[in-house]
Amino acid sequence: MSQNRFLQDWALPALIGLAMAALLLVIFPQLRGTNPAPPQEDWQGPVSYAQAVNMAGPAVVNIYTRMALPQRQHPLFNDPLFRRLFDNMNVPQRERMQSNLGSGVIVSDNGYILTNHHVVDQADAIVILLADGREAQARMVGSDADFDLAVLKIELDNLTSISVGEPESAQVGDVVLAIGNPFGVGQTVTQGIISAKGRHLENSGTGSHLQNFLQTDAAVNPGNSGGALVDSRGRLLGINTSILNQSGYSGGISFAIPANIAFKVMQDIIAYGRVVPGWLGIEASAISPQMAKEFNLLSTGGVMITAIYNESPAHNAGLKPGDVITHIDGLPIGDGKQGEATMATLRPGDTISITFTREGQSHTVEATVSVKPDTTTPVE
Repeated sequence: MSQNRFLQDWALPALIGLAMAALLLVIFPQLRGTNPAPPQEDWQGPVSYAQAVNMAGPAVVNIYTRMALPQRQHPLFNDPLFRRLFDNMNVPQRERMQSNLGSGVIVSDNGYILTNHHVVDQADAIVILLADGREAQARMVGSDADFDLAVLKIELDNLTSISVGEPESAQVGDVVLAIGNPFGVGQTVTQGIISAKGRHLENSGTGSHLQNFLQTDAAVNPGNSGGALVDSRGRLLGINTSILNQSGYSGGISFAIPANIAFKVMQDIIAYGRVVPGWLGIEASAISPQMAKEFNLLSTGGVMITAIYNESPAHNAGLKPGDVITHIDGLPIGDGKQGEATMATLRPGDTISITFTREGQSHTVEATVSVKPDTTTPVE
């Protein structure tokens, strides 16, 4: 009896308690005193970006250019009297060679390369060095100083072109890699994040028509120009083009032309030999707080149409002076700079949607982008 009573009063409750404790430890592992490692899928961010570099690296090339510059050799040439005498005598000039270096990106398997205009401007010879060690003479297809972009062509087999990402979907804080040839030391990779989007470089002289730069803190130095800015999957987001530092070296603020704009420029250059901007046929101005108050507008976002050209896409779509355009293809245009960047990606024949307000009411119409004619006449 005493043994049965012991089991009933002490042993059985103790066994039940131990079983419950074990069950609680299974359900709530944090009660064990140590934190378990999170499941593998909970870890964020790659340990290495080697895969992205392996994807993009073979498409990034080094560019070497040479340009012949006239050079007067006689030591007395700086004297005005003797300079005039030598000019009259047609003294022959010698040439010296100036070398430059930069980077580029193979964007098609048939050899088209994107780089910066300032890398190859006025070059007499352009040599491309591939990541696999091969060299080739490049032919200049065309360039545009306003966008600071140039298109080159090489004739080689088995080329690796880069995959293209979606710069319009990239976000501030995304990891990016800059791949190029800084200081001529060879292909180099630096890492950073997208610091800002839609940057406009006022009076920079670089990409003066472009107002939608990607800003990054990835180190970009002389020789990186024209190289690739890629995302963490090795896809092209932009062409590195400029740094905000008067010393000429990266200070943590550098800029890239978004890939979608660069490809539009490249396609224009290949097809037409020049950039063909899309045209809507309007004149517009940003909206100041005073204008917003005067016209009873809810915000300063958008641009107000001040004139529309006869038979232009905007005129045919039914837009009128006084309308306030707020969105193009669903994207807000802000003070107009974003709208100009959006237009830079369009080609004649593209159809876009335009959202505007008129007398307090919002409307959306479609317009077909065209080429600006030689002569235009405003309707009003």
